[in-house]
Amino acid sequence: MNKKHIAIVGSGIGGLTAALLLTKQGYQVTVYEKSHRVGGRLAYEEEGPYRIDQGPTIVLLPDMLLDILEEAGVDRSRVELIRCDPMHRFYFEDGRVLSKWSNREEQVAEINRVFPGEGQGFQRFMSEMDPLFPKGVGSILERPFSNQRDFYSRDMTRLLKQMRAYTSLRSAMSRYFRSEQLRDAYSLQSLYIGGSPLSTPGIYTLLPYAEHEYGVWMVKGGYAALAPMLAEELKNRGAIFHLNEEVKSLVVEDGSCKGVVTSRGTASYDAVIYNGDFPQITGLLTTKQRRKKRTFKASSGCLLVYLGVEKRFEEATTHQFFLPDAFVSNMKDVFQKRTLPDHPSFYVFNPVSTDESAAPEGHSVLYFLIPVPNAETFTHGEETEKLVEKVLEEAENKAFPGLRKHIRWQKVRTPHDAKRDGLYGGGSFGIAPVLFQSGVYRPQPKPYPNIQGLYAAGASIHPGGGVPIVMQGAKLAANQLIKELGS
Repeated sequence: MNKKHIAIVGSGIGGLTAALLLTKQGYQVTVYEKSHRVGGRLAYEEEGPYRIDQGPTIVLLPDMLLDILEEAGVDRSRVELIRCDPMHRFYFEDGRVLSKWSNREEQVAEINRVFPGEGQGFQRFMSEMDPLFPKGVGSILERPFSNQRDFYSRDMTRLLKQMRAYTSLRSAMSRYFRSEQLRDAYSLQSLYIGGSPLSTPGIYTLLPYAEHEYGVWMVKGGYAALAPMLAEELKNRGAIFHLNEEVKSLVVEDGSCKGVVTSRGTASYDAVIYNGDFPQITGLLTTKQRRKKRTFKASSGCLLVYLGVEKRFEEATTHQFFLPDAFVSNMKDVFQKRTLPDHPSFYVFNPVSTDESAAPEGHSVLYFLIPVPNAETFTHGEETEKLVEKVLEEAENKAFPGLRKHIRWQKVRTPHDAKRDGLYGGGSFGIAPVLFQSGVYRPQPKPYPNIQGLYAAGASIHPGGGVPIVMQGAKLAANQLIKELGS
């Protein structure tokens, strides 16, 4: 048994993943969580017979998720993933409806049916990304960047140019599609990680490609089901959990992180992994310890609406997007003007479409996500209520007939709720995935080269947001810790 003892601050999926990887290597792990439960963003909203994920719902890169768990000693059979095909359905303002299929030939036919002649653009996009995607994963997602020289090698510079890192995701997709609506449908994936398609770098073409190459999935029982299962596995390995115990500061002596100070006292450790929203680590360190203070841009906020409905909608898919003709203006309202959108876009998660057990027989649970500004400018009031009603009405007219009269439970979660729960700026996805907060410019798994024994994992840490990607970042942090402390 390795006698080294590691503290993990926060029990989100990054913290739990790092703990699993470390205990697999024999480390003793203690997890501190300020909340009464584990999981962070992986949580349920519940009321009576209704239960639905509070946060993430879409599973991309399923093999990355399962492979990391398997490496950490959790058999992949313990996580049941359900494939969603069609992956999504898009409802456009002019009445067009486009389904996204994982099969390329089927998708070409579907695009040509709705947008005649545009299927060849999709084929060209996929064929150009076929060699770039594995390079992007290996060169960007699977390695940390301790300095800019590591990032700006000759090979990396060539790859960044090929992936159009110098332009926005939406501009990158404009090379493949003439239709504004298709450009919208193949660039809105940046919203998965809280970024505008108009400012998220073109390297995130990895996201729309991954949908078709690896499929879109959901976790049976919801993403939130992972947290207690992983925590139980850790307890069986001897990991210690301190719930309702907030870490107030980190103990840093002689350039090394040697412990934590909590609401109950000081405890010594050989190293610490921080799994809170990263910009908030500054409150745990002195100005001298963190050297240069950096201001981060928070990701977008979400107005989330959870519904329990006494009806099932046989034609609705698991994941669907509703896009206005003014999608670009919608994005400018949210990300540039930082106001509520006049013409909102929104996403609806309907889990009973693929998992009948997700709600009582004859009932549905629905999750609406409306991109809005984060808590810095968001104001909850009458305008918010009007926006929610407008979205429910549009969903009813286009895909969920009779929705509003069958609602039996409704709850709204705002960016202020997210901020209260510890999400930076009330953004739902950590720091924004803009150019100078991506790659080498994003906080790294070892965020302070001048502080030994301090590591970080989470949505704000390289390589970024999204559950499998956060798990990959946690793996980078655990690997670096093991390399430096010994296994």
